[in-house]
Amino acid sequence: MTEFAAGLTAGQGRSYREPTPKRQSEPTSERAREPTRRVFFALWPDEALRVALAHATRKAVKACGGRPVPAESLHITLVFLGSVPERRIPELTSIARIVADTVPADAVPPRLTFDRIEHWKKSHILCATVGEQSTGSLASITALAEKLKGEAVSAGFTPDLKPFRAHVTVARKVARSTRSLDMHSVLWDCNGFALVESRTAATGAVYSVIESWSLVRIQKL
Repeated sequence: MTEFAAGLTAGQGRSYREPTPKRQSEPTSERAREPTRRVFFALWPDEALRVALAHATRKAVKACGGRPVPAESLHITLVFLGSVPERRIPELTSIARIVADTVPADAVPPRLTFDRIEHWKKSHILCATVGEQSTGSLASITALAEKLKGEAVSAGFTPDLKPFRAHVTVARKVARSTRSLDMHSVLWDCNGFALVESRTAATGAVYSVIESWSLVRIQKL
């Protein structure tokens, strides 16, 4: 087990809890009007990494006939939380801060090597995935995802409980397989993670980072 993953495991006893004050029930109509935000935790790449991923997968994306994901939207989803009341966003940022604090300050950030492209037929997506050389780092990132998910569930959120699979979606609405499943290796140093909002536009999903946290010196980015 890496120092990174060991720190997350050792910190499992440190959980975020916020007492829920007793209050009178609100009318159904008022609850229905409560503003929500569709959010998820993610590994969010910098511009250079986004460009590298888009360049390395461009041939396969073009050949698959699907809808390319814009370079600025490429990411790795750690935990999908769905629609969350806007008033509860601070709870999620508190959870993220506590999880980040469990990572040892001297731990080496995990490095993922994306060198494969897969067509996930059931989801109709084309995605970049990691190979065997990323096994150790993948375990660390999986531990991070599971820690965030566990803390979210403990706080009363309802995240997607499907097992974490490290991937970057590069095309959607892919109806056919492509033979161009090769890509040049792209190295991703996982220095931090973010809470991201997803909004739907005419051109597809639009993402914006709400807040981010470092996995290097445990300082907010």
